[in-house]
Amino acid sequence: MILNTILCLLLLGNLVLLILVYRAVKSQPKHIGQDDLDTLQAEVSKSGQEIRSEIRATQDSTTKTLVVNIGELSKTLTTQLEGARTALSESFQGLQQNNESKLEQIRQTVDEQLQTTLEKRLTESFNIVSERLEAVQHGLGTMQNLASEVGSLQRVLTNVSTRGAWGEVQLGAILEQILTVDQYKLNVQPHTGSERVEYAVRLPGTDDNPDKSLWLPIDSKFPTADYQRLVAATEIADKAAEKSATRALIRRVREEARDISEKYISPPQTTDFAIMFLPTEGLNAEVLRQPGLVEDLLQTHRIVVAGPTTLTAILLGLRVGFRTLAIQKHSGKIQEMLAAIKTEFREHSRLLGLTQRHLRNASNALERTEGRSQAVVGKLQEVEELPVEEAAKTLGLPNTELGKELSE
Repeated sequence: MILNTILCLLLLGNLVLLILVYRAVKSQPKHIGQDDLDTLQAEVSKSGQEIRSEIRATQDSTTKTLVVNIGELSKTLTTQLEGARTALSESFQGLQQNNESKLEQIRQTVDEQLQTTLEKRLTESFNIVSERLEAVQHGLGTMQNLASEVGSLQRVLTNVSTRGAWGEVQLGAILEQILTVDQYKLNVQPHTGSERVEYAVRLPGTDDNPDKSLWLPIDSKFPTADYQRLVAATEIADKAAEKSATRALIRRVREEARDISEKYISPPQTTDFAIMFLPTEGLNAEVLRQPGLVEDLLQTHRIVVAGPTTLTAILLGLRVGFRTLAIQKHSGKIQEMLAAIKTEFREHSRLLGLTQRHLRNASNALERTEGRSQAVVGKLQEVEELPVEEAAKTLGLPNTELGKELSE
């Protein structure tokens, strides 16, 4: 391509030279003949043919050279491409082998980690299962203990004496939680007889003597057998047995209410009514469910039926009443104390005013003293001033750092 360009430039140069020669000849004087012009034109034509022949030869040579070069270049490129393909294939095979080895290592590592994780998880799962089994075994043991305790409780509830003791314990726990120790008493003898009530609440009497206090009797009753028969009949929907058990329960409750009324109600040592405590809410609800039973017990025997919740509410009301009475009892003392405090504060205010007046007088005296001191210092301006230590030594005063401390 470069050689063709050079030849074209040479041809163009010869053409330009011929044109210049032709113009120069044309510009010559008229004495140049036609023969000379023909000769010149023939030479120019010959030169053009020679140039074209050279260009054609050069083009042919260039084309042959290019064909040879292109063939060699194609062979070289083919060889290089073959070498590159071979190298690329070898590199690809090496890369594939490297990747396979890496993947094998990764697979082994993953397998090891999975194996380790699986073993760890299995171990943890087995440990958790073991712990759960131990907990279940412990729970079974607890349930067995609970079953034995329930059996013991059932035996307790079937025994009349232990059943009564359980009711007394529950009654005592409720009283202990709500009232103070001096507001109730255990095994109180309400009158001169030998009968003693389980618990009695101490109510304020006509005077402050504790022996003259008014007692509110509370006795625990637990007719379990009749109540259990009623519950069993209700569960199997036996109407006849249910009615029979209900009548038996009502009869038993009336007997217990009459017994409490005859033994423990003795005004004026006690209130004109007493409380019959039923230890379970179910039993209390069943008694309350009977039409007119509670009202009849209150009117006939002066007995108030109360379960755990009802008794708690009654005792809370009594506690509020005790607090109100205590406030009323000590209201005179409180008023007297407030009056004394008022007098003391008035005296305290008077003393504060007197102290303030004295402090004000002392402050005025200090101001006057400072003014006199400044006047004396002004008069002594012309006198030479000595250092503090020498002045103290001359006047026979102790050498202190008070002035420096105050200035600081």
